[in-house]
Amino acid sequence: MVQIPKTPPGVIKPQVVSPIPKIRDELKQPKIEHKQEQFKTFSATLNDFLKDVNNLQQEAGRSVEKLLTGEIKDVHDVMVAVEKASTSFELMMELRNKMIDAYHEILRMQV
Repeated sequence: MVQIPKTPPGVIKPQVVSPIPKIRDELKQPKIEHKQEQFKTFSATLNDFLKDVNNLQQEAGRSVEKLLTGEIKDVHDVMVAVEKASTSFELMMELRNKMIDAYHEILRMQV
């Protein structure tokens, strides 16, 4: 048996510390959950845009029908719906033209 000599007064007794197991228990790493964000593909985004344009066109058509049948008295509301549909259709056509131009540009590239 090993005897530990007494320490003189005023001297700090060394402590036997096993920090690694205790620190591991006390400082557990937080679990980080990697939530994968769902991004739409280009085709899905384009599809949604086409559906929105189609809905605006149908809404404009319904409002014109209601104006002709007398259900809507305010011409302003009908004109707003028709202009919304027209503007969205023009934007869709410009996007289509730009995509076709980009496609033709890619075809002209030399590999």
